[in-house]
Amino acid sequence: MSTQEVLADRYGAPAPWRRPASIAAITLLVLVCGGWLGWTIWEQASPPVASGELTFTIVDDNTASARFVVDLQDDVVATCTVRAYAEDHTLVGTVSFTPEPTPSGRVTQEISTDRRATSVELLGCTAPGQPRPR
Repeated sequence: MSTQEVLADRYGAPAPWRRPASIAAITLLVLVCGGWLGWTIWEQASPPVASGELTFTIVDDNTASARFVVDLQDDVVATCTVRAYAEDHTLVGTVSFTPEPTPSGRVTQEISTDRRATSVELLGCTAPGQPRPR
């Protein structure tokens, strides 16, 4: 008697349907996880609004000007936020506004400041259903 026969007599033979069922279950699990991963990547890669490429100019002691690009999908109402900071890193001005769509996507926004600003930060833009600024 061989070792396989001894083990089969002692513990019983495995069910013939177990291997194909396991392969089918694993294949289904991989397809579901792959579909979810693909959907997640697509949703995160194509937000309703995105912004970037900030340049700024300090106009005077009470005004800073920010210029940046906003990429809006069709019929999206977005809110963009820009902050101005003083030399000691104190927040001296902030503005939230709704950008108007333009063919180039360039937006210029004036920021009223309490005192002279030395830097400007674009926090980003959000749309309904998009909690994280981009």
